[in-house]
Amino acid sequence: MFGVAQKIKMRCSESITSLRAPRLAATVSAFVILAASASSVSTAATQSRVNPPPSADLSYSISAKQSGLNVKGDSTIHWRTSDNKYAIAIETNAMMFGKILETRSEGTLASTGLVPARFTERRYRKPEAVTIFNRTDKTVTYSESQQPYPLKGGEQDRSSIIWQLASIARTNPGKFKAGSEWTFPVAGRRDIEPWTFKVIQTETIKLPRGEIPALHLQKIASPNRDQEIDVWLAPSLDWYPVQLRMSERDGATIEQKLQKVTPAP
Repeated sequence: MFGVAQKIKMRCSESITSLRAPRLAATVSAFVILAASASSVSTAATQSRVNPPPSADLSYSISAKQSGLNVKGDSTIHWRTSDNKYAIAIETNAMMFGKILETRSEGTLASTGLVPARFTERRYRKPEAVTIFNRTDKTVTYSESQQPYPLKGGEQDRSSIIWQLASIARTNPGKFKAGSEWTFPVAGRRDIEPWTFKVIQTETIKLPRGEIPALHLQKIASPNRDQEIDVWLAPSLDWYPVQLRMSERDGATIEQKLQKVTPAP
């Protein structure tokens, strides 16, 4: 999916913490943790073998505004590819709350990109949730639900989806034109729903290393969802996600901005 609290009132009690930290973790997971439903993805974009970004550790700052609070935090993404396999491990921390989210996605790399096999998510004060993509019986199963979902192809989890977008864009940058849309079925904690990202435009993002051009994509909100997700991918940085933002209709926002990239040994 990302600590110093900014102007947090000292009267915040443990009861407030217990209420807001789970919500913060849940909303952060929309980032990190971002076929039939993928039929609108350009087939031309997946005809050549997808070339994912090189392995690296990425450090992000987090700024969240929620229920009158401004909270700072940090997140680290460990992105690895080797021997046609991939792994994404994410840890997110927030001031006052400590570690609020841990996720891990692992699977294989195919000609079309990432093929998740297992996704785990542990939120603040919540038990670990596990999603299994069973390629043998073609089902997706959940530790939090008795209802399996059919595996039709192209499915991603909430961590792999951003890296799938980056991998396809890195391989076929000419296909990511303003106005184009990219749809994938994404597995959550209990079900699967299509996520559609629309390419907006190239924008300049300010990072500690300086200003950098990045392609802005926005997840189109589903009718039954209140969240919008914005992602900025930087072509000059191997299409790594350099900024992410999640917004809710009640005004809550979480922004994640890249601070450092360390190539993996």
